[in-house]
Amino acid sequence: MRIPGKVRTAADAGAWLLTRASVPALLATAVMLVITARQAYHSGINTMDDAIVVKAARTFLHGGSPYADKRFLYFPSAVLAAVPQALVSTHTLKLVVPCLTLGLVVLGWFLALRIFNASPFSRLSVLGLFGLAFFEPLRNLTQLGNWTAVSVAALPGALLLARRSRWVWAGVVIGLAIAVKPMLVPVGLLFLFARRPLAFAAAALVPAVASAGAAAVMPQPSLFFTKTLPFLMHGQDQFAAPYDGSLTTVLPRLGVPHAAAIAVAAALALSTLVLAWRRWARGGDEGVRLVEVAAMLMLVAFLFSKPAFDHYMLVVLVPLAASIASPESAVRSPWFLLALVPHIAAFQVADYDAVQKWAFKVAATHVTIAVLLGVRTLRPARPVAHDEQLADRLGEPLDRVPRPAPVRG
Repeated sequence: MRIPGKVRTAADAGAWLLTRASVPALLATAVMLVITARQAYHSGINTMDDAIVVKAARTFLHGGSPYADKRFLYFPSAVLAAVPQALVSTHTLKLVVPCLTLGLVVLGWFLALRIFNASPFSRLSVLGLFGLAFFEPLRNLTQLGNWTAVSVAALPGALLLARRSRWVWAGVVIGLAIAVKPMLVPVGLLFLFARRPLAFAAAALVPAVASAGAAAVMPQPSLFFTKTLPFLMHGQDQFAAPYDGSLTTVLPRLGVPHAAAIAVAAALALSTLVLAWRRWARGGDEGVRLVEVAAMLMLVAFLFSKPAFDHYMLVVLVPLAASIASPESAVRSPWFLLALVPHIAAFQVADYDAVQKWAFKVAATHVTIAVLLGVRTLRPARPVAHDEQLADRLGEPLDRVPRPAPVRG
């Protein structure tokens, strides 16, 4: 979308946006910001997760070890990333953090749209923003101020760079996201699938160098290995367990023996990993291939390792939802939408309290999407006609979508 030369002032730009660009897209973004950010501010868990990281940074600034708090689970580099927040008052953070968290998700959505050459002012963008506004995992993410939002923005950004053959920069983006929160580690396999060793090296070296540098100026960094890492490997504690949607946690709650639950989760995760490799080898639309393989690699971790909280799924769902702009996308199946229904804010399940419902819904969604992507990978590729691609106008800007001619007579 090209801004005309006559737009020279802020007032001119605003008037042009309101007349030529997508007014519904702007309104959708405003509604999403107001509803979600306001709810986060008035929530009883306002920025609880972000507060843990900020507390670690403040402890570091006062000469203590951030890992004295067992709930600080990130790399040392995350401490330095949180230092700017540590210099701001708690009241200000409670106002700013929900907006920043939400902004990162919106940025991730816009970047995901660009993977498929869809406009941020398209009908698809509008529908996505309205859907996100009433999506429970996004509300929880915003209320908690969880740093998963960084991964939600970083993954589409890296995939967009990879789509444009800038693989090393894609690895740098993934590495920076891992340095902030080690969530996108499974995506490193994508670089190996694509035979891009430099991109893989960048994704590994960036967080390693950043963490080593932070640890060098930090008291008792060894606590990360002796205290934090064991706590994380055991899936945290009973406080987090009710919210954990990984199969190794959910299946025992349904009466499945623990050993059998691990075996089932491992089998499904391993199958998803093998199918991810097959999906990469299958080819097809490059954007769809990148998004679906990255999603399958992340689902491997969500299905088997713990914890897997509900807001984690945004990392997978944002680029997958954008891929619907391509006729080759697997998420055009109605099963994808059905998997998301339980997470709509108005959806309720009788006889289950909120804690139980969250974990079971998360597990069901992860399994459904993994099976959907796996089944579509096993099916023969369907050639997409050129005219079908031209007829698909979900991603076009609203001001470019042709309107039907008026009926005369």
